[in-house]
Amino acid sequence: MRVLFAGTPDFAAAHLQALLDSPEHSVIGVYTQPDRPAGRGKKLTASPVKKLALEHQLPVFQPQSLKDPEQQRLLNELQAEIMVVVAYGLILPQPVLDAPRLGCINVHASILPRWRGAAPIQRAIEAGDRETGVTIMQMDAGLDTGAMLSISRCEIDHSDTSASLHQKLELLGAPALLHTLGSIAAGRAVAVDQDDQLSCYAAKITKQEALIDWSQTAPILNREIRAFNPSPAAYTTLGELRIKIWQAETVTATAEKFPPGQIISADNTGLLVSCGEQSLLLTEIQLPGKSRMVVSEILKSRGELFTPRTQLGS
Repeated sequence: MRVLFAGTPDFAAAHLQALLDSPEHSVIGVYTQPDRPAGRGKKLTASPVKKLALEHQLPVFQPQSLKDPEQQRLLNELQAEIMVVVAYGLILPQPVLDAPRLGCINVHASILPRWRGAAPIQRAIEAGDRETGVTIMQMDAGLDTGAMLSISRCEIDHSDTSASLHQKLELLGAPALLHTLGSIAAGRAVAVDQDDQLSCYAAKITKQEALIDWSQTAPILNREIRAFNPSPAAYTTLGELRIKIWQAETVTATAEKFPPGQIISADNTGLLVSCGEQSLLLTEIQLPGKSRMVVSEILKSRGELFTPRTQLGS
C-alpha cells in the first residue's frame, strides 16, 4: 500500500524503519513535529523520525497544525491509501482522518482502553501494572478511542524502567504494525470497539511530579523512580542541591523509626532512606553537574553529604 507516516520520537522511528524495510509497502511521505530547541545551546534539532526520513530521501512535512485547510489540501494530494500514526503529537482533524482511502491507524503503547493519552508507558509502571502492550487501532476523532485492530502483550518486570519497557514495546509494535497492514490490505482486519468504562487517562509527565515526596510509601516511590527514568528523572533535594535518583530498591522497615526522608545509613550498598512506610535503598544517583553514578563511588569523594540522620527533601 501507499503509506503516509506520521510520528516524532525514537519509538515512532522504529516503526518507520520497519515500514521502510518491508517490501510490501511504499512510504510516500512523512509528517513529524517541527524542529525544536534542544541541548544546552538550544539549537534547533530534527526529530528522530525526520532524521530517518531524510536518510531515505523521503518527503518531510512539518506543519504547526493540521487544522489549516491548506495543509489538509496538501495532505490529500499525496493520495495515500492509509496513514500510520505513531506518537506524532498533533491532533488529526476529521478531514485528515478521512483523506486516506483506508483511513488512519495508530500504534499506541498500551493495552487499550487501559491507558489513553500521552504517557502510557510511564503511567503503567507508576500504577504498578503487571502487564502492558501495544494496541493498533483505527483512528477516530477521540483521544485513543478508536476500534482496536490488534493487541500485543508483554509483562512489566519489577525492575523495568520507562526506558527498558520502551524497548520491549518497540519490538512488539513493529511486527504487529506490519501484520495489521497486511490484514487490512487483504480485507481480513476485524475492528473491536473499546469499553470506555475501563479507560484511564495517561497525562503527560511534568517535572513537578518527579520531585520525591518521602511521606509516600517505599513501593510507590520505587515505581515513580522507574517510571520517570530516563525522563524527567525523579529527584530530591539536599539543602540547595538537587539530586536525581536513577535506581532504588524497596527495603522492609527498620527497627528504629526515622522521619520520612531521613538517611538511615550510607555504605557501599547505597543510601538507605526512610519513607512513609518502609525504606528505599538508593543505589544510583546524580549530583548537580556530574554524571550518574553508583552511590558507593559518590561516597568516596562526597560522603560528608550523606551522613546518617541527614534530611532529604524539604
